[in-house]
Amino acid sequence: MTRLNASGIDYRIDRIPILSGVDFRLEPGELVGLIGPNGAGKSSLLRILSGIVAPTRGDVLMDGRALSQISPQQRARSLGYLVQGAQAYWPFSVEKVVGLGRIPYQKWWRQGDAEDESKVVEAMQLTETLAYRNRIVTTLSGGEQTLVMLARIFATENQVILADEPVAALDPYHQLHVMEILRQHASAQRAAVVVLHDLSLAARFCDRLYLLRHGRLDCSGRVTEVLTRENIARVYGVDSQIECNEQGASVIPLNRISDHHP
Repeated sequence: MTRLNASGIDYRIDRIPILSGVDFRLEPGELVGLIGPNGAGKSSLLRILSGIVAPTRGDVLMDGRALSQISPQQRARSLGYLVQGAQAYWPFSVEKVVGLGRIPYQKWWRQGDAEDESKVVEAMQLTETLAYRNRIVTTLSGGEQTLVMLARIFATENQVILADEPVAALDPYHQLHVMEILRQHASAQRAAVVVLHDLSLAARFCDRLYLLRHGRLDCSGRVTEVLTRENIARVYGVDSQIECNEQGASVIPLNRISDHHP
């Protein structure tokens, strides 16, 4: 069964159209990328898929059920959402922040148990944040805080992860690491959606891509169908070089197209 399905999504803010007629689906085992220029509507679509905001028109289904009809607790267990530039604003230890990911499984009268503690440690090991488990999270760098927030999602054991530019503040090592663990997560019945500006990472790790432009879906499909020189020129306004190897494809921007109108 399709994990997420959105049809005819329109979204307006103060009567200004942000998304128009967007369709989207996420199948079990997939890592799907949302790509497109700044302001294309990627983050808005991700927020709608997470249920944080409601579309002006259109429907979002999770496992065949209307997202709006799923209880907040069940949604918290099923959907993990990593906000763009995720940072902490509370002077808690890293371990306590990651432990917040276990709240959907806890009753108000019960503290975390041994299973919760085990899941928190596993999440920190997975994201390589265990070494600073006792650090105050607000003392960490922006990239380190992003990893902590991602660990919190893994502690929840969400079936679907929605991540908005999770690698933007990370060095190359951690960019690859985050994409690898998202790829690993998207297996069996689990799945993930990631907003990316790095087209080479999108080409290497994603199963399918949705290319947005001006709030509309320009094209979608397999990586080789979407990441063509023609599509990149039309949507991004740049000439590019696409190189393929055994690990996937690399997209190298070469020159801006002078008569392109974003």
